[in-house]
Amino acid sequence: MATILANPVEMIERGAPHLIHTDAELEAYTSALFWLSEVENPSPAQVEAMELLGVLIEKYENEHYPIPPADPAGVVRFLLDQNNLQQRDLVPEFGSEAAVSMFLNGRRQITLDQVRRLSERFHIGPSAFMQF
Repeated sequence: MATILANPVEMIERGAPHLIHTDAELEAYTSALFWLSEVENPSPAQVEAMELLGVLIEKYENEHYPIPPADPAGVVRFLLDQNNLQQRDLVPEFGSEAAVSMFLNGRRQITLDQVRRLSERFHIGPSAFMQF
């Protein structure tokens, strides 16, 4: 009967991937992941390695470089900037320039209808515009 997990200590001693502790290790793991992602027809072992490296990279980045949650107005400001849009360009989603301005200045909450329209316009999930 085959063992599901070989001796983990021996695996680490042989150079198997381990938890990332430094930015230098992060850079090395990221480079390895990019290299593997360029393989045209990856073997099952290569796919497994990509998954493992992805998990290790994500864990380190979440601990050392967390992304703070954004409020809905911050998300809309970011989308305006990234798409070279002005507030007036969102009148179809908000109904008026005043409504856009009031929302962006924190004087008005976003409605579910506005969330739906923004989600459709920018092709992103509605949760991006909701604060939990």
